Amino acid sequence: MAPVKSAKGVKKEKVTHKFIIDATQPASDKIFDVAAFEKFLHDKIKVEGRTGNLGDIVQISQEGDGKIVVIAHTQFSGRYLKYLTKKFLKKNQLRDWLRVVAISRGVYQLRFFNVVNDGDDEDDE
Repeated sequence: MAPVKSAKGVKKEKVTHKFIIDATQPASDKIFDVAAFEKFLHDKIKVEGRTGNLGDIVQISQEGDGKIVVIAHTQFSGRYLKYLTKKFLKKNQLRDWLRVVAISRGVYQLRFFNVVNDGDDEDDE
């Protein structure tokens, strides 16, 4: 067996993750309620396996006109935020029109699906 090393002298380094969810485009079209989404995140984000256990570890704030900033002082996944955003869109029946796109590391944006109309050619005949 290998010797077991104790971690008494090793300090855990503080981990801080900052995530931004940009919903300015759907919010400006008045189909996405940013305040309701912020409340949804407050209610649904799990910390240490329990919902409603945010405390000082996770802070959620609304910034500007449609941006939500999540700052986590613990190990936190951006995919989890993307999952919760999709869940909110499905709950409000917006999943058919909006999608969640990762712009860069830690930045997600809600975009409309691109719809191409091929029916214009049939009208000319």
